[in-house]
Amino acid sequence: MRIAVLASHQGSTLQAVLDACSAGSLDACVALVISNNSNSGAMARARAAGVRSAHLSGKTHPDAEQLDLAMLEQLTAADVDWVLLLGYMKKLGPATLAAYQGRILNTHPALLPKYGGRGFFGRKVHEAVLAAGEAETGATVHLVDNDYDTGPLLSQVRVPVRPDDNVDSLQDRVKRAEQKLLINTLKEMYFRQDAANG
Repeated sequence: MRIAVLASHQGSTLQAVLDACSAGSLDACVALVISNNSNSGAMARARAAGVRSAHLSGKTHPDAEQLDLAMLEQLTAADVDWVLLLGYMKKLGPATLAAYQGRILNTHPALLPKYGGRGFFGRKVHEAVLAAGEAETGATVHLVDNDYDTGPLLSQVRVPVRPDDNVDSLQDRVKRAEQKLLINTLKEMYFRQDAANG
């Protein structure tokens, strides 16, 4: 299974995927990393792992249609089976969405549909969960459509909110659970793909 990862920031979940591939616990390889941030941790992690990477953004392609086509060209050239949005802060263009329909996954650090959508990302999600006094939160893996966090849900994991939690402690526990959930979901996808191919 060949995977492309799109990430905007530190790339800690990308690293979890790279580690699972390296350890053989996930029968896959990360073939491409794309970031809209040329200085992102994700790009540095890709270089350290010897993975092909590309910086594609409004700076490299001011025209949205050209950016979409450039992304599709990179994904096609890397011959990827799945596209993972791991902390990627931009919407995908229509050409990329159409070409990889049903094969683009996103992780979200909450139990969607709660605390999802525009503006709910990173620490903002955990701040909102704590402010609402929730007893539990979690993480979700879902298929991507043309809006934020609205595609069909594939898997979820629940994480209790502790009385002494702050944003950092909650974010850390949810991130670890999210990474395990993603790896397990990818394993299931691989088995389904393998079964479909005979």
